[in-house]
Amino acid sequence: MTELCLPGIGAYRLREPEPLDLPSTAPTSRIAFAAAHVVADPLGDNAPGAPAAVDWDATLAFRHHLWSLGLGIADAMDTAQRGMGLDWAATRELITRSGAEARTVGGRLACGVGTDQLPSSDALLADILAAYEQQLEVVEQAGAQPILMASRALAAAADGPDDYLRLYGRLIGQSRQPVILHWLGEMFDPALKGYWGSADLDRATETVLELIKEHAGRIDGIKVSLLDADREIALRRALPEGVRLYTGDDFNYPELIRGDELGHSHALLGIFDPIATKAAAALHALDAGDLDRYDALLAPTLPLARHLFAAPTYHYKTGIVFLAWLAGHQSHFTMVAGAQSGRSVPHLVELFRLADAAGVLPDPDLAVDRMRRFLAVAGVEAE
Repeated sequence: MTELCLPGIGAYRLREPEPLDLPSTAPTSRIAFAAAHVVADPLGDNAPGAPAAVDWDATLAFRHHLWSLGLGIADAMDTAQRGMGLDWAATRELITRSGAEARTVGGRLACGVGTDQLPSSDALLADILAAYEQQLEVVEQAGAQPILMASRALAAAADGPDDYLRLYGRLIGQSRQPVILHWLGEMFDPALKGYWGSADLDRATETVLELIKEHAGRIDGIKVSLLDADREIALRRALPEGVRLYTGDDFNYPELIRGDELGHSHALLGIFDPIATKAAAALHALDAGDLDRYDALLAPTLPLARHLFAAPTYHYKTGIVFLAWLAGHQSHFTMVAGAQSGRSVPHLVELFRLADAAGVLPDPDLAVDRMRRFLAVAGVEAE
């Protein structure tokens, strides 16, 4: 039965999802990474502050789902609750396991290199560099491309732009392959305010461009998550030839990936986790030059994304895992660090409705059954 009563909405019937001709190969006109979530062990001690207990079979099965659609995976990123429940021990194991699985299918994999093994955020710059170097070695041994993640410790320790330029310059020079830089706005992590040495985004952009121009031959691209389409386009147009802009803008991704007469963004997006099938089909439509089909596939996903990433944006991971449960990619709605409590019942009810409208719930009967059970636990009558 695909109908239930939703609080604040009333009787609601799910639509049948649109059949999609799903690709199995990577898109050719854009590089696309889905930032993937982790599946918690529902019987593990995943309380706030406890070491992460991960269901590795389910976590890796979801990665094979993404690879089967031709998408690359950006792993051990903030979507995987990096620094927000996923500790370094679990992160290291995730990188190693994902690398091994990627090799079995030829899947594209990039992994986050950070500093979250440091015991506190008051580390010295030498300690921060050493932490980055340790993680860079783990990522490279796994056979993954390094993504030099924004570091809370560096944001706290750096005196200004020069500290960023020196430290990143060292790391870029040590990497065995071109790296992806990572600019995550404070809406995703308040501890990253003032990254690149200034809270003034124009000045921060100048520093980023100085770094990229100095090391252009060793930088694949930069992932930008500022939720500001105009700023992203301006940065994209200022990049040296051959350096890509990977959009992390979960509010404006369709237009940024589609691009304009002066260029386009590639993709490294958390929203590609729950909308993977739609995203893969849309990118192949773009390859074929069918812009109407591309727009038609992604337009219904945008209201879902904007609700999913609504403030406080850093709690978007709760919605990602909730949708994975509704879609049948995991058997429970439990998260490491107990993060399933990060969004309210009304927020998740609206997320359910928008996911249906976006056509990303492949089995309506399963989704209704699980939504009904979720509401029952919350004390809401959904018959």
